[in-house]
Amino acid sequence: MKIHYFQRYHEKENVATANTMLLLSRLYQYSSDKFFRFLKSEFFSDSFEPEIVFNLQEKSVDSIPDATITQESFKIVVETKMSDWFYSNQLMRHLNSFKDEKYKVMITLAPELMLESKKADFEQQLKDYNDTQTHPVIHINTTFEGIANAIHEVIDDRDYEMQEVLEDYLNYCFNDGLITVSDSWKFMRMQLAATTLDFNVREDIYYDNAERGFRAHDYLSLYKNKSIRAVGKICARISAVETIDGMQYEAEYGELTEERKDKILRAITDGDGYGYDLRSIKHRYFFVEKFHETDFKKITPRAPMGSRVFDLTQILETDQLPSTQAIAELLKTKTWS
Repeated sequence: MKIHYFQRYHEKENVATANTMLLLSRLYQYSSDKFFRFLKSEFFSDSFEPEIVFNLQEKSVDSIPDATITQESFKIVVETKMSDWFYSNQLMRHLNSFKDEKYKVMITLAPELMLESKKADFEQQLKDYNDTQTHPVIHINTTFEGIANAIHEVIDDRDYEMQEVLEDYLNYCFNDGLITVSDSWKFMRMQLAATTLDFNVREDIYYDNAERGFRAHDYLSLYKNKSIRAVGKICARISAVETIDGMQYEAEYGELTEERKDKILRAITDGDGYGYDLRSIKHRYFFVEKFHETDFKKITPRAPMGSRVFDLTQILETDQLPSTQAIAELLKTKTWS
């Protein structure tokens, strides 16, 4: 049974805030440096230096002490909604939460971004307020997915503990509908497939433990020997487990056909040969239209330890993706680290 870091099944707005704060807390505990890098990249300017600074013989007004230890003051106020239900009068009242901090940020957090008209109305009121302040309040409107993506940018493949925490947070967000899937069309998930690659490509299928979370993605790619070797567009996602009453299937996306049932049974049999228990442990099967051969090389040392998600619009530098076969060919000309 997988242990979850983030609570489920409670009042959504409260638990969404608590879980997001827990995610940030875990990042801080794991690495204060990466936590502050996250804050600087998402909420503050480059001049923001929240880390403790040690100085020798720093000149003050009347003397030069031997050493000083300082930290800039900052405060972040968060308002969470389950949709774009933000109201300017409530947000303006939240400004009373700030005191004389040097850096002040108000985050409005929801599954979707605020309407531009609503955001503009609040920010005009905020501008009038800031004109009376020594240190202005910065407003950041973001989403649960935006928070997760930003944390993903500051951790790397070797941060195993934080990768697992972030994966569970994403799983929680998807289960509770906190992340929309409208942009899944541009994401490609990479999976390790050294042992089963030939079977996966031949059958156009990949399987993973059903308890493992993932962010929405339309493309699946397979990694082996320092490179992504195949990429396909997902056409169905089906979970399956063997019970005393026989195989039980659940179509999460796409149609449950007899052909797909047969492929799942062949995957289970193939997994037996490698000691994988696909029978009593529920697995999720990703079906692709076709796996196309590619060679998207990793140029840095060491193999990745788990999955990774790529934004194909960034990798291929385009706002409109071509066919899957064309994507496979273009990836041969690219590298990643």
